[in-house]
Amino acid sequence: MVAQLSVPVSEPTALSSYGVEGVVQVVTCPQRHFLTTVMAQALRLAGQGSGVIILQLLKGGIQMGAAHPVQLGQHLTWFRPALARSLGVEDPITPEEAAAVQELWQHVRVMVQQGSYRLLVLDELSLAIQLGLVEEADVLDLLERRPRTLDVILTGPEMPESLLAIADQITQLRRLI
Repeated sequence: MVAQLSVPVSEPTALSSYGVEGVVQVVTCPQRHFLTTVMAQALRLAGQGSGVIILQLLKGGIQMGAAHPVQLGQHLTWFRPALARSLGVEDPITPEEAAAVQELWQHVRVMVQQGSYRLLVLDELSLAIQLGLVEEADVLDLLERRPRTLDVILTGPEMPESLLAIADQITQLRRLI
């Protein structure tokens, strides 16, 4: 029996040699409980040795921030802002909370430009835009300037029309009663 203990990290040049263009996927659902579907894809890619970033823009409670991501295996880096709580649409957001989300957003933008990742998940992005925590124009800029091999998954209940217009795939999840 052979067990693989480590997978070499893909170099940016190796990623670009495949010539596979990255896609933008939107996963939307009226409820906020659909990350499992996206996580399966992220874990599969990370398990194959590709770099993955998951950014949960509104989840807090465990004081992660840019300096304390969760590292799942060698290749999956999971970020949450340094917040004492998770943010919701009904709750007032303090300037400190908004700054924590923006700081992490800027950090991840820089990481993406390094070109060593194959997948970026922006969880609850539509709500972060709706709450004014992330600018829609910044997201469009990130998508336009991303490395050409980077896949991006955007999630949230009400995705802005501008993001839907550039998506290569849109998945709408719904519950049947």
